Amino acid sequence: MKKLGMVVAIFLAALTVKADEGMWLLKELNSESVARMKELGFTFPVDQLYDENNPSLKDAVVIFGGGCTGVAVSEQGLIFTNHHCGYGAIQKLSAVEHDYLKDGFVAKSQGEELPADGLTVSFLRSMTDVTDRILSQVPSVLSEI
Repeated sequence: MKKLGMVVAIFLAALTVKADEGMWLLKELNSESVARMKELGFTFPVDQLYDENNPSLKDAVVIFGGGCTGVAVSEQGLIFTNHHCGYGAIQKLSAVEHDYLKDGFVAKSQGEELPADGLTVSFLRSMTDVTDRILSQVPSVLSEI
């Protein structure tokens, strides 16, 4: 009886799940994507999302470390990201006498900040569609794969 109840609960929960387009490349936004974003409550001016020649939101989005994303929120370089993205750096800075993973850490000034040696942050400058260049180098035998 418990199994039947679980199956029914999962089935009912699955009825509420709906796949939706939701991750768009900033440079590739089309009118359909923009309309959907506005339906969902997006109010930011679309032309300020991605502009290679003028300041735009793309200038704040960063690749943090080995592939996480983050956002620069200050001119001094303060970056927000998810905890798991900084976990390795936090672990390297921790020691028995100061376990930052367990106890956390707050720098009250820039002078108290701890450098995360080897951590890199990359900023997006532009996006280029290289599909045609790549496909032109793929042998025709492989192009159908």
